[in-house]
Amino acid sequence: MNFVNNHILSVSQFDLPAINQVFSVADRMVPYVNRQRVTRVLEGCILGNMFFEPSTRTRVSFGCAFNLLGGEVRETTEVRASAIVKGESFYDTARVLSGYSDVIVMRHKIEGSVEEFASASRVPVLNGGDGANEHPSQALLDLYTIRKEMAGQGKGIDNLRIALIGDLRYGRAVHSLCKLLTLYSNVHFTLISPPELSLGDEYISAMRGAGHKVVESMDLYAGISHADILYVTRTQEERFPTREEADLYRGLFRLNQSIYTEYCEPNTVIMHPLPRDSRDDANELDSDLNENPNLAIFRQTDNGVLIRMALFALILNVENQIEDTARDVNWHTRRSSESGGTP
Repeated sequence: MNFVNNHILSVSQFDLPAINQVFSVADRMVPYVNRQRVTRVLEGCILGNMFFEPSTRTRVSFGCAFNLLGGEVRETTEVRASAIVKGESFYDTARVLSGYSDVIVMRHKIEGSVEEFASASRVPVLNGGDGANEHPSQALLDLYTIRKEMAGQGKGIDNLRIALIGDLRYGRAVHSLCKLLTLYSNVHFTLISPPELSLGDEYISAMRGAGHKVVESMDLYAGISHADILYVTRTQEERFPTREEADLYRGLFRLNQSIYTEYCEPNTVIMHPLPRDSRDDANELDSDLNENPNLAIFRQTDNGVLIRMALFALILNVENQIEDTARDVNWHTRRSSESGGTP
C-alpha cells in the first residue's frame, strides 16, 4: 500500500503489511503523545478538519495528532457553519477547501459522502466516518488497542475471541473493525444483538469466507463468558428514522461489574468506541466498571492519537523525518500511567 498523498477512505485499502506499517510508526509516536518530546516536522502544514456531523473524540484527536506533529488545524464543525447549507455541492466544497489545506479529515452523515468529496479534492482526504458505512481510523486504533492488550497477556490477534455487543447494524466502527479482523487467522466472533440490529450479511459472509467462526446470539451472559475482548457499542439513535424506534433497543444489553465478575474470564478486556451512553435508560457500560483494570476505553482514546499521527506522517511522507526537528519538552505535565501512549 502506498500511503504518500493518497486518500484513506476504507479499511479495504489495508492489508497486513500496511497495518503493521501504521502500527510501527504509531509506536514511534509514544514520546510525543506522552509529552516527553516535541517535533515540528509538519510546521506550516494545514489540516482541514471538516466535520459535518457531531464529533468529540475523532475531531479533537485528529486535531491533537496534527498539532503534535507541528501542524495547524482549521475546523468546520457542522453543516450549518458551511456553504453546503446554501446548496453548494461536495465538488465545489472540496475544490475550495483543498485549496486551503494540505490534508483534510471529513465526517458526514451520508454513506459514500467522503469518497465523493475526495474525488474532487486536490489534497489527501481521510474518512472520519460516513454515515453507517465505515470509520477507518477508529478500526485501526481499535485493532492497535487489541494488539497491545493481548500482548500484555502474552497473546496475539490470531486466535482472538471477540464478542461484539449492541447495535451492529448501524455501528460503523464495528463494520470497519470486522473487515480488518478478517485479515488475521482463526478469529472467533460472537455477535450479540437483537435481530433488527444484527450485523449485515455481507460482513458475516466475508468473515466466514475467510475461515473465521461466527456465532450470532441474543444471550449476553453466554456470549461474554469465553471472550478475550468485549466490544460494546451504543444504540446509534441518529441513524434511526425516529427517536422512538431507537428507544426500543436502548439499554437492551448492559454490562456492570457484577455481571463482569460472574460471567467473564478474569482478564477479559472491555472496549467501546465511545461515547458510551450513560443515561439511565441506556448505561451500556456502568460507571462501576471505571476502576476495573481491564476497562480499556480510555487507553483506546489515547491510542487514537498515536494512530492518527502515524497516518498523517505516512500520507505526508515525513515518517522518517520526525526526529529531525525533535527536542525534549520544556514543561512538565503530570500524566497518568494509565495513558494508552505508555509502552
